[in-house]
Amino acid sequence: MALHKEFESAGKTPGLQVWRIEKLDLAPIPPQLHGDFFTGDSYIVLHTTSAPSYNIHSWFGEKASQDERGCAAIFMTQLDNFMNGAPIQFTEFQNEESTTFLSYFQTGIKYKMGGVASGFRHVVTNASNVQRLLRVKGRRRIRAIEMELSWDSFNKGDCFIIDLGELIYHWSGSESNMFERLKTTELAIAIRDNERQGRGEVEMIDEGSEPDDVIELLGPKPELPAGGSDSDQHTDKQNKNMASLHLISDAAGSMSSSVVADKNPFQQDMLDNSECYILDNGGSKKIFVWKGGEASKEERSAALSAATQFIKINNYSQNTQIQVLPAGGETTLFKQFFFNWLDKDETTGPSEAYVIGRIANVKQIPFDASKLHEDDNMAAQHGMVDDGSGDVKIWRVEGGDKVPVDPSTYGQFYGGDCYLVLYSYNAGGREKHIIYTWQGNKCTKDELAASAFLTVQLDDSMSGAATQIRVTQGQEPPHLVSVFRDNPLLVHLGGTSRDSGESEPGSHRLFHIRRSTTKATRAVEVAPTATSLNTNDVFVLKLPSSLFVWKGKGATEEEEAAASYVAEVLGGDATDVEEADEPADFWEALGGKEDYQTSLALQNTVKPPRLFGCSNKTGCLTAEEVPGEFTQMDLASDDVMILDTWNQIFVWVGNDANETEKAGASEIAQQYVDSDPSGRCGVPIATIKQGNEPLSFTGWFLAWDPDMWDQDFMKNLKERLAKH
Repeated sequence: MALHKEFESAGKTPGLQVWRIEKLDLAPIPPQLHGDFFTGDSYIVLHTTSAPSYNIHSWFGEKASQDERGCAAIFMTQLDNFMNGAPIQFTEFQNEESTTFLSYFQTGIKYKMGGVASGFRHVVTNASNVQRLLRVKGRRRIRAIEMELSWDSFNKGDCFIIDLGELIYHWSGSESNMFERLKTTELAIAIRDNERQGRGEVEMIDEGSEPDDVIELLGPKPELPAGGSDSDQHTDKQNKNMASLHLISDAAGSMSSSVVADKNPFQQDMLDNSECYILDNGGSKKIFVWKGGEASKEERSAALSAATQFIKINNYSQNTQIQVLPAGGETTLFKQFFFNWLDKDETTGPSEAYVIGRIANVKQIPFDASKLHEDDNMAAQHGMVDDGSGDVKIWRVEGGDKVPVDPSTYGQFYGGDCYLVLYSYNAGGREKHIIYTWQGNKCTKDELAASAFLTVQLDDSMSGAATQIRVTQGQEPPHLVSVFRDNPLLVHLGGTSRDSGESEPGSHRLFHIRRSTTKATRAVEVAPTATSLNTNDVFVLKLPSSLFVWKGKGATEEEEAAASYVAEVLGGDATDVEEADEPADFWEALGGKEDYQTSLALQNTVKPPRLFGCSNKTGCLTAEEVPGEFTQMDLASDDVMILDTWNQIFVWVGNDANETEKAGASEIAQQYVDSDPSGRCGVPIATIKQGNEPLSFTGWFLAWDPDMWDQDFMKNLKERLAKH
């Protein structure tokens, strides 16, 4: 097949390239008009990064012909083949675009009436006789929809752009919010700068203050309806976390598939590098095709066709999104369906690495407590607000109340208890507080409920300014571990620290000791069997009449020192045991020698963070992901936001969020975790309030400005327009 001339320049430099299907051929779109899409057309969009990595998207307008759709699919496959199968392929549909696609267009996308068949073309013009109306929808994923230029198209709840060529009016409904107004003004400025090459004026008008030329064009303004029923937020479907995995037996011929697993989360080793697979998330209108690196060229080339056939066979909507992924180029959306997905750059050695792969690189930063307040990014990656040297108070939940814990036992937690840990520290001259609510795996339901109530009560006593972090036994965040200074955090598998302890500890007890990247050490009781051992760590085995300290080959001196503390707490004279030189009675106490973890520890990974705007106004969780690189400006003060850093979930509560959302913030976060396709559970959840963000949160945002919310954004925009 002859090489299309447009392919010669494809992917040569980082950035965006867009082509429209015109008479079954490719026609390039000028960069100034990227983001404009005619609803009757089909497009190919190529995004290239400096890595390099490539994303190819086909975009279909709701009125695009089947011939154009088919032609776009062929060109996308040909372009993928030309680039040796390296790109990720996406199919996009009007009004249902992926977050990845929307992230390319910072001021949003515009849907324009008509198409190539109607004679409409993409032309950069200085025309002064333009007359069109754009309705702007979305708080984060901005879409501008061309409407009939009539008062019938308006409502009180939305923002509109009345484009008259030399004059571009931003009209704000009386019920629209600041966030929507900001985005609409940015879009109006983009129209002026890109479509009009800087010629023209942008003017902001509010409902009821329309100038004479608008009244002359539209007539007298009637009473307008309230905002439309189509919400700016998209509800996460209840079945978004339901998926199945299928092996494609012959993607090059008459496609057939067999089920590998009918329920997620999947294991990564289910994917054979010599095969192609379909991950079916059709209930959420998403299908993924994974191409093994050693699969035949014919099968890899037919991947998109295989997905299309699969959609037809299963009677899915023809607007089901497709992602075609080469091995090593998996997207976050794909990897979330797997339990503990490991990228190819996650090595066992000590060398520096970019551990996320070529799609989203987050550089791992070594921990240095002395630089915590100089390096927000390091603080965020390691979940640290300071070096743990602040003040600590601990209470145990007992009888519906909180009872102070003896300071001499600080750092010891029992699985049959719940605890409140209040940590107070100084940041920028202000006293700040964190309440860790530690919940044991064997505590009662009454204690769980009481711990939540007492946490709120304690927060209220400090004017509601504390950061609340719920901690499940075994999922302690690094900062909590660090507050016990030189001693390890010691977790007993069960039992209680109450005077009337309910049960005696077992006769054989094994404690696993590990030092984290933040130089904090945990000692956790585990099952007393040989399979619990790990060559990287130290273990303390407590028997009725003896005590062993087992040292793995990869253990550190700090872990050995922590083992001495644990041995002292447990009581008894310790006998040191080196790995591979264990006495017979050691194995006998563990029930016999068995296989255990003997490989070097995997390098810690830094997964790319994700930010969501959330709401429970409708009675169930709604979440909208912020596309692309998020910023502090994406934290809308009238929303509850979720920041997912994989090892921790932050619930950020804006000052203007409604009372229902504020009260239900923790429930929103729990629903989010419960709906995670990867099967994560027990992830620490921190609830923080606007204006009281800790370093472990702010470090995920570039150039965090604590005074940002004190600014008048609309005033700043008006001043910007006045200077043009």
